[in-house]
Amino acid sequence: MQRHHFLEKIARYFRTHTVVAILGPRQCGKTTLTKQYIRHIQDFSEENYFDLEDPIALQRLENPMLSLRALFGLVVIDEIQRRPELFPILRVLVDDHEQKQRFLILGSASRDLLQQSSETLAGRIAYIELTPFAFQETKNLPALWSRGGFPMSYLAKTEADSFDWREFYIRTVHEQDFPNLGINIAPHALRRFWTMLSHYHGNLFNAAELGRSFGAADTTIRRYVDLLTSTFMIRQLQPWHANIKKRQVKAPKVYMRDSGILHSMLNLTTHADVLQHPKLGASWEGFALEEIIRAHQARSEDCYFWSTYSGAEVDLLLQKKGAFIAFECKFSDAPKLTKSMHSALQDLPIEHLFVVYPGKQDYPLSEKITVKGLESYLLEVTKEITGTQ
Repeated sequence: MQRHHFLEKIARYFRTHTVVAILGPRQCGKTTLTKQYIRHIQDFSEENYFDLEDPIALQRLENPMLSLRALFGLVVIDEIQRRPELFPILRVLVDDHEQKQRFLILGSASRDLLQQSSETLAGRIAYIELTPFAFQETKNLPALWSRGGFPMSYLAKTEADSFDWREFYIRTVHEQDFPNLGINIAPHALRRFWTMLSHYHGNLFNAAELGRSFGAADTTIRRYVDLLTSTFMIRQLQPWHANIKKRQVKAPKVYMRDSGILHSMLNLTTHADVLQHPKLGASWEGFALEEIIRAHQARSEDCYFWSTYSGAEVDLLLQKKGAFIAFECKFSDAPKLTKSMHSALQDLPIEHLFVVYPGKQDYPLSEKITVKGLESYLLEVTKEITGTQ
């Protein structure tokens, strides 16, 4: 599957930067995207590809300055988080104007986790967050919601095959990736922690409560959750604090970013299982929220929720040019106007509030509140951003 939006973004960023970083969770398609990109590059040689999970590539980089300086054109370094000491060397190379090189680096950790890249390559590097498949690429909301967007899960022949892939993926992350990030607990205990966290999906994060259940200090729980956030597994949606007299919630909400991974943690094999589970509403909310954020290509720092202790709330606030677009995500046949929606419009600088649901019929609830089917909303945003008809 050609991911044209990301391919175009790589080419655009290379026009202004010498280093482009593609960051995203393991198995989200970074290597496949890179191979699609380099297929059309004239100045690329197979010798310029370094996969840092390959012992041979690691051996070739035993003397990285000598090895990289000798190369010409585009150089690809995959799984860069395994050798963070390469970042200062990249800075030296890109600052040497006699070196005719560009670097495409791939990593399974966020920009915050790769702090050295921000420090040593400031002004020289552009970042792309590659997500698993989104609706714009699949055009199949039910399958995407049930299976999630990881390519091997979404493209599996059967629901059982998809579920099996996700189970092995989760095991690999527990046994290999997290220990490398400093989570030094047994894989079975980590699975239990992640399962417990999945039951907080769509709820306020309470480190003390989770720590008591897991038998760990709340500071340890916060560190684990921050690491899961840095590896794109979960989203901590921060609260927006309006300048009003009402008491407002200050804790973040926690979401599993991929709905398929959430369903695996809840042991939901089929789409029918999802529809019968008590977490159905929370699962739909998180899925819709993530798809809306991706469609708008919004940064995490521009995404919030809002909630007061009196019960008023908004699931998602997207900040755009000083104002907000607000979203309520409802798994309902026909959402209705609520007191909470009126409170949000009264207390927040909202341009419009969309009530997103799984139906097909769009209809207004008031001048500034519209019920929209998720599919029709995502299609409209895609046309607006890409300029297509």
